[in-house]
Amino acid sequence: MMIEREMKKNGKTEVSKGRLWTARIMSGVVILFMVFDGIGKIMGPAPVVKATLELGFAERHMAVMWILGLISTLFYAIPRTSFLGALLLTGYLGGAVAAQVRVDAPLFSNVLFPVYLAVLVWGAVWIRDERVRKLLG
Repeated sequence: MMIEREMKKNGKTEVSKGRLWTARIMSGVVILFMVFDGIGKIMGPAPVVKATLELGFAERHMAVMWILGLISTLFYAIPRTSFLGALLLTGYLGGAVAAQVRVDAPLFSNVLFPVYLAVLVWGAVWIRDERVRKLLG
């Protein structure tokens, strides 16, 4: 059941202000997390380097992960390309899940954290974009 109704305008369904702000907050959480993650990867503080090494990556891989995460996040942050950004972030976060599974990390805190983030990514896109709602039923 929809909490807030959508209004028709010029043949397109317009999302209510409440739902729009919910989507913006969800997207903001994802974007802030990814920016924070990227800063950690590019600055390379000892705990981040240690965690990266424990996941089986070399320190030189951090720059590549930073670039891929940044590009995906930038596409996601731009409304016109947010669907592409969501797809790219899904792939990026899927790699994070795989890395956590490989080292037998705790399920709910480590392995599923990228999944929680992906739910926020797609939830926000679903709220904002009528085409995605139609596609997903």
